[in-house]
Amino acid sequence: MPAWPPLTQPQSCRCVTPNPIATGRTGPPPWEQPCPCSEWDPSSFPSLVLKAAPAPGPRPLAMAMRGKLLPLAGLYLVQGLPYGLQSGLLPVLLRARGLSLTRVGLARALYAPWLFKLVWAPLVDTWGSPRGWLALSTVALGLVCGLLATLPPAGAGGAALPVPVAALLLLLNLAAAVQDVALDMLAVRLLEPAELGPGNTVQVVAYKLGAALASGGLLALLPALSWTLLFLLLAATYWLAAALAWVAPALRQLPVPPPSANPRPSLRLQQDLLAVPGTLWTAGFVLTYKLGEQGASGLFPLLLLDSGISTPELGLWNGVGAVLCSIAGSSLGGVLLARRWQPLPLLRSVLWFRLGGLTYQTALLFQLNSPRANPVPGTVLRGAALLSLCLQHLLGGLVTTTTFTMMMRCSQLAPSALQATHYSLLATLELLGKLLVGTLAGALADSLGPRLCFSLFLALSATPMLYLGFAPSALV
Repeated sequence: MPAWPPLTQPQSCRCVTPNPIATGRTGPPPWEQPCPCSEWDPSSFPSLVLKAAPAPGPRPLAMAMRGKLLPLAGLYLVQGLPYGLQSGLLPVLLRARGLSLTRVGLARALYAPWLFKLVWAPLVDTWGSPRGWLALSTVALGLVCGLLATLPPAGAGGAALPVPVAALLLLLNLAAAVQDVALDMLAVRLLEPAELGPGNTVQVVAYKLGAALASGGLLALLPALSWTLLFLLLAATYWLAAALAWVAPALRQLPVPPPSANPRPSLRLQQDLLAVPGTLWTAGFVLTYKLGEQGASGLFPLLLLDSGISTPELGLWNGVGAVLCSIAGSSLGGVLLARRWQPLPLLRSVLWFRLGGLTYQTALLFQLNSPRANPVPGTVLRGAALLSLCLQHLLGGLVTTTTFTMMMRCSQLAPSALQATHYSLLATLELLGKLLVGTLAGALADSLGPRLCFSLFLALSATPMLYLGFAPSALV
């Protein structure tokens, strides 16, 4: 190939300089050779000055984050439907049919598949695509709802849920738990550290909105819609969500780490999970931080029902109003985290407010449960009791969003191949703590009485405030 040809000199250089524009020539390019003229001015070649690429502005970054958060919001919304169906609708209906608080509480055993997420979390981590797991589990949710539409609800005077309905609800929780593992894996890998606050706000808000639609929304629509149409509507919703999981661009472009050539044995996997900085402390916190709040929030609406508040009114306040307040609290948590608040300092402040709100609710319970109390509470007492529901859900939403952000931050300290399993471990322990006290709350109220039971819940709510003092530096 020919050599680089000479080029007429710029006025600022007195030496003979090769042509910097020519291409396809042999030898090193002239701009990599020193110029023999000490008076050469690089500004004479403005076309050769390398300029840094402009940093992306706030608008492209916001659009990129929106492209991630919108599909996550839709998928977390449908994930909240089974929870709202079984936590908001069924307890009120069963209590209205005369079941004891103990039997109503034991119906929460249908959540059992959520406690075994660690069984299939390693499979989702290493086999197939997380998008495929997400789409298949969401399709399965639609199929179970279609089967529920073919079964009649419990007849009048029944003592409990029919066995086929209970079995299908158990399968519904199994499919939802698999969906949860796949969706959390996508969220952990998809969100950047600066996006954790908004991302967890979307997660919690969308999940609670789905729970509100399936609890208070179903209580409001059940007189107008038949059981069959209701579950057909849910089935169609799940199938649309499965299509969203399959075609969403942000989920399709997510890089998936290749599976390890040497799968970890069970003992090694446990050691790797516990070796992640902050895991043991975070596990202890998420196991205990909701004990008092969950027991009170599950039991207080049923005691209001016993006090004479009607089912539609309770469904409106506890199923819609309270959940909207919870969403507002979660949104507030996301705003504070986006403004550079760290999760642990924010938790220290919020837990004090939650303790005050539960103290207020316990005082109302003492008044409602007093032997001299009116069988039908007056307007002021009724309004104060319903307001306490909203207040507790507002503060609970703020606590939940902050805690989930801390959980995700801890999981991001794990190797990428373990992040989904690590987050599933923390989420399972979080659910275990809530289910433990939620299932036993009715039995505690029947055996100890509401007053002593709520005093115990108040003491349990103070425990996480002391536990925060031992937080590891990796999470600060």
